[in-house]
Amino acid sequence: MNIKIVISLIVLTGILCGCNNKNVVNQGKTEGKTLAKFEPQDGKCLFFIGQDMPAIGGVEGYNDGYCDYLDIPAGITGYTNFSPGAESFGHVLQGNDGIFSMANWGSGDSYLDFQIKQPGFENCLVAIGLSFVDHEKNVAEGVHDNLIENLANWIKSLGERPVFLRIGYEFDGHEWNHYDREYYLKSWHHIVDKFREMKVENVAFVWQSKGVLTPMEEMEDWYPGDEYVDWCGYTYFAHPDDEMIKFARKHGKPVFIAELTPVFQEGLTNVYYDTDIKKPEIAKKMWDEWYAPFFKKLEDNQDVLKAFSYINTDWPSEPMWVDNATFNQVDSRIQKSGYVSEKWANEVSKERYLKPTTQLFNLLWNNNAKE
Repeated sequence: MNIKIVISLIVLTGILCGCNNKNVVNQGKTEGKTLAKFEPQDGKCLFFIGQDMPAIGGVEGYNDGYCDYLDIPAGITGYTNFSPGAESFGHVLQGNDGIFSMANWGSGDSYLDFQIKQPGFENCLVAIGLSFVDHEKNVAEGVHDNLIENLANWIKSLGERPVFLRIGYEFDGHEWNHYDREYYLKSWHHIVDKFREMKVENVAFVWQSKGVLTPMEEMEDWYPGDEYVDWCGYTYFAHPDDEMIKFARKHGKPVFIAELTPVFQEGLTNVYYDTDIKKPEIAKKMWDEWYAPFFKKLEDNQDVLKAFSYINTDWPSEPMWVDNATFNQVDSRIQKSGYVSEKWANEVSKERYLKPTTQLFNLLWNNNAKE
């Protein structure tokens, strides 16, 4: 789960590819359109599951997650940070937590290097949410270059496995992330420049909004620039707006809905109510009023919505969220409802959702190079 200290708004996420990035090797065209790095052809979509080991499942000791009941999707999502010394629910962060060893900052065990090497995950893509709240000045000025280099070397060691790196996700979540805009942008540029200097080519850089109530003007102010962004992204919980979709089309980028979980909310107020998928009557309501509209959103925007990551967890079971009004009534574990599981499986089994086959990496690297 992510490293946010506080979350209260409802959002969507995704991220887009910069055509001027000299590391983009899989550019191609769909009906005359240049594709971004690791962007599927129009009509195709990448589905990820996250955001911690209990939620994902499929490995020893974590056998009640999504992948223990439904087919492993194209990718998995995890989180890390460049915030050494910060504390999160009794856990002192080291920097790059959850990548090289087991970590838990109050929202589920995470260990990406272990998870992706387990049977069944060999052909999975990886999405990483990277936080550096209160450390953006240190990142920008090179104080944390060792952390950048360690993460870059790990990603590079994965070879052809595509990685989607969400740098400073939810830049506009000022209530919980409170990034300084000047140093946030300098950090973005510094991180990307370091990755390019180290010739890390199996990474796409994703710029993610909280997905609600951020005007276009603010997005432009916080945008690192087309040459530094591969994908745009946003968060999708209760009532996301379409501003990031509009922004992405304007800048010619694909969109990654980087955080996706069902939340029932009254209007745009802070009034939340029961979203517990274990209850049959609630599960049906969730499908009709949240899942079905979400899949329609994907269907209606196939030209730009190219990836999404579903958060499959019992939110109030985790210390980070037990007192959080947005999530403490949410159990989004699809496998806990036979009704939702059947409908969800029927949807994501469609041809448009790419599968973690032995050809997936090659497809994303190479087939976009064809006219």
